[in-house]
Amino acid sequence: MIEIDWAGEAGRLRTSAEGEAGWNAAVAGTLVRDTDQVLVDVGCGGGGMAKALAEARPGATVVAIDADPDVLEQAREHTAGLVRCELASMDDGAEPLREAIGAPADLIWASASVHHAADQQAAVDALAGLLAGGGRLALAEGGLPSRQLPWDLGLGEPGLELRLDVAQDRWFKVMRDSLPGSVPMPYGWTEALTRAGLVDVTTRSVLTETPAPLTAERLDKVVHGFRTRIERLTGGAQGHGHGHGHGQVVPDAEWLGAEDVDVWRQLLDPDGPYFLGRRTDLAVLSVRSVHIGHAPR
Repeated sequence: MIEIDWAGEAGRLRTSAEGEAGWNAAVAGTLVRDTDQVLVDVGCGGGGMAKALAEARPGATVVAIDADPDVLEQAREHTAGLVRCELASMDDGAEPLREAIGAPADLIWASASVHHAADQQAAVDALAGLLAGGGRLALAEGGLPSRQLPWDLGLGEPGLELRLDVAQDRWFKVMRDSLPGSVPMPYGWTEALTRAGLVDVTTRSVLTETPAPLTAERLDKVVHGFRTRIERLTGGAQGHGHGHGHGQVVPDAEWLGAEDVDVWRQLLDPDGPYFLGRRTDLAVLSVRSVHIGHAPR
């Protein structure tokens, strides 16, 4: 069973918000309209998109909502007075969210948050019901697995990053099954938006690419990201960094094979001969999808 320690994740979410400022600003620029008056980030994490929405639409009311007080405090610090921060949970239905927002929303953004709701369709229904006529609900969920490593690293079996993706997918299924009252959603996000009564449903996928060689700062972030992903799947066996991603590990679960765990230990050892932080062939390629539905006017 997986239980998420969101308070422990708060600092990591703040770091992520700071690191994704450029991506958030670019996406916010494509979503915000000149006529928008109320913009909302639900499951705001470190407040990265809330801040981007406020900067894209000065003068609008921007509300950042999260269910964890420690996470919300990080968002409050990051947004530095640009937005109003409110404590509420999607699992409690629409009314607490409606009270937190205070008015029908022109745009609701929810990134990697709805998949933590026990009943994802009910959560989408609740968010859709908070929109003003013609308002948009944008769900950032899914995309393609990121690629940062060469297929053959000269250590262990080739395809190490592919096997890490498979392990994380298994972890995600257990996380979903561990949620009290978990309800399957055996269809895609566009179908969920349509079932919620929204129209003109579409998906935009955003590609981000940083070719090799990476700057020292970018390379450090890539290595830190791998280190904390491995910590999640090995019970903190690497002994470095802080929590990352969306949850804690199951210490006795065999997510990765013993050989791969050993390879990752060597790749993430800054004093070892195979340390990723000294390679010049790492790159970043990712595709993140945003699913958008419009409330009927």
